[in-house]
Parts: sequence; structure tokens; C-alpha cells
Amino acid sequence: GELMDVLDPGKLVLFIAFVIPGFVSLKAYEALGLGSPRDTNQQLIDAIAYSCLNYAILSVAIVSVELSDLRSTSPWTYGAFWFFVLFIAPIGWTCAVWKLRHSEFVLKAIPHPVGRPWDFVFAQRRPYWVIVRLKDGSQIAGRYDSESFASSSPQPEQIYLQEAWRLNQDGGFDRARTDTAGIIVLGSEVVAIELFHLTRRDGSE
Repeated sequence: GELMDVLDPGKLVLFIAFVIPGFVSLKAYEALGLGSPRDTNQQLIDAIAYSCLNYAILSVAIVSVELSDLRSTSPWTYGAFWFFVLFIAPIGWTCAVWKLRHSEFVLKAIPHPVGRPWDFVFAQRRPYWVIVRLKDGSQIAGRYDSESFASSSPQPEQIYLQEAWRLNQDGGFDRARTDTAGIIVLGSEVVAIELFHLTRRDGSE
């Protein structure tokens, strides 16, 4: 039946050949923040297109290997070559695109690949002292560091500060709240977020 058709060796090889490299590129693309997840049908079309690009770039090497006796003389090398073609090269092209999209030359001609300042700032994983100003006028202060977390597109804005801090009368960071285990802030309640370089770990400025 249909299951046997899917499991047919020839069709499995075609599936692996024309979907896997592109799928690897898509996931690497999303991991680097250059795109957001799409529906299954669109992902399949994109994966096939990226796979074809992958083969086009590597066409000379692929033809050379297939015309050689490498498959019979050195099966391990032959297998390593196709592992490179299917998995390593697609990630390499994606990283190259990421590097190119963030270069000053390209940024002058096209928009920045990261669509929101929220993603741009927090994707860098730099530590900050943070003051969050809420819609009701109140403020939340805390430390954003290695154990903190901020959501990324397409998820709604949320931020976890690993320590909640008290502010002094001058608006400076006074001390961590007693037994603080952090605080989660929902982006829907935020008016602005003020960041300060975290140069000292005790909260003093």
C-alpha cells in the first residue's frame, strides 16, 4: 500500500537526497535567527529548493567523486563525502549567508536580517543590569546574565531575569531582593526596557 511505496528504497534515496540537505539548511537558518518557522508545505518546498542549490554549488565535486572509483576503493571516504554533502555543507552555506547578511556592506543595501530590536539585543547574550518600565508606571529591576532568558521571534516577548533587585532613591541598583530566584516579565506589560552594562557583580555602580 502507501506505506510500502514510501519505504521503497529508491523513493527513500530521493527523499534523503532532495529534502535532507535543505531541511538542515532551514533549521540552521532558523537557529541563527534569520527566519521563523513556516508551515509544513512551505518548508518542504524550501527544503527542495535549498537542496538543489546545495547540489549546484557542489556539482563539480559530486560528479568527480561519482566518476571515480572512490566508492569501491575507499567506502569510508565515499561515505564521509556524502555525509559532508548532506549535512555539513548545508550548515556551512547557511553560516556564510549569516555572515554576509551581517556585514556592513550588505546592511547598507538591504534591511538587517533581525526584524526586532528585542531579538537583536538579547540574541547577543550579553549581561546587563535591567530596569523594566511597566504600563502602570511601576518599575522592575534585575540582573540579566548567564542564567537569564529572553524569548525570540515568533514567540511573544518575555524575559526572565535571574535576580530581582531593589532600586535606591537615586534610581541605582541597591541590592538583590531577599532569597530572589528571579522574575519573569511579560512583554505585553512593558513600555520600555533600560539596559546598563554589567561591569560589577555586586550591583554597585
